[in-house]
Amino acid sequence: PDNLTGCQMGWSVGFGGTIYKMTGSLVSAGNSSNTLPDHYELKQNYPNPFNPVTIMNFELPEAGSVNLKVFDVMGREVAVVISSFMPAGSHTAQFDASSLAGGVYFYTLSSGEFTASKKMLLVK
Repeated sequence: PDNLTGCQMGWSVGFGGTIYKMTGSLVSAGNSSNTLPDHYELKQNYPNPFNPVTIMNFELPEAGSVNLKVFDVMGREVAVVISSFMPAGSHTAQFDASSLAGGVYFYTLSSGEFTASKKMLLVK
């Protein structure tokens, strides 16, 4: 209806089966997209160079087991950022490198048959 005024009420089920009662005014957001990615993609971290925290974004066209790991220039694994089953969609991971020395690192995303790596620079 065009004439939605007053207090609105509804119910929602959240993660883990939690039930929420919603009351208040209606809110809308423009250009909301619920489409799933059509391909795997590992995006460049930002900021890059960074100190000490950076953000890594990636897209999964289907649910599956995901590993997001960080390696030093010698190929040694220095951190596991994600190692879990994840749903399809766009995802964000935060990496805190405060315990690492400054330098060049690589991060690798693997899920199913897909694997991709990117380079990042930690400055201290």
